[in-house]
Amino acid sequence: MIAYLKGIILEKGLTYIIVVNQGIGYKVFVTPEMLSKQAGDEAALFIYHKSTDDGQSLFGLPDFEALKFFEMLITVSGVGPKVALAILSTAKAEAVKDAIARQDAGIFTRIAGVGTKTAEKIIVELKNKVGTVGGSGGSSSEVFDALLSLGYNQREVRDAVQKVDSSKPREEQLKEALKFLGKNN
Repeated sequence: MIAYLKGIILEKGLTYIIVVNQGIGYKVFVTPEMLSKQAGDEAALFIYHKSTDDGQSLFGLPDFEALKFFEMLITVSGVGPKVALAILSTAKAEAVKDAIARQDAGIFTRIAGVGTKTAEKIIVELKNKVGTVGGSGGSSSEVFDALLSLGYNQREVRDAVQKVDSSKPREEQLKEALKFLGKNN
């Protein structure tokens, strides 16, 4: 199985790129962010390798956290790799996690192939799991970013964000995290 691929972009299609590594070209379905790169640019992708009776497909994600979230999305009945990639093409993983936490189906229903029932299914099946991907789900990611911008290091911020109640409003989460950081410094 291919888990990571680094190489040069040879060609681009509408939804995929061909990445050359050691003289072998790999067709990888990617997000529009990666499609914005030009032929000749370097691509480094975490890969979801799908093997079926019809053949094999590679789906490339920009980082390991996005790959883990992609794999979580495809556990939902009715969400295959192409739909999961379309979801992550519409918004970053953190924004999708936040939408799940807020139970906002709108972010999903804008995507071709995702109806109201599938959107609701995604929310129901993943709402208790989104906090486990990357360690900071929902609005906690905004608190994390705010604390980093104040000059705290990632380890301190991660510890502080994990201590706060993520069901509280962002402002309350930030206050609690700052109190925690103040006690430990």
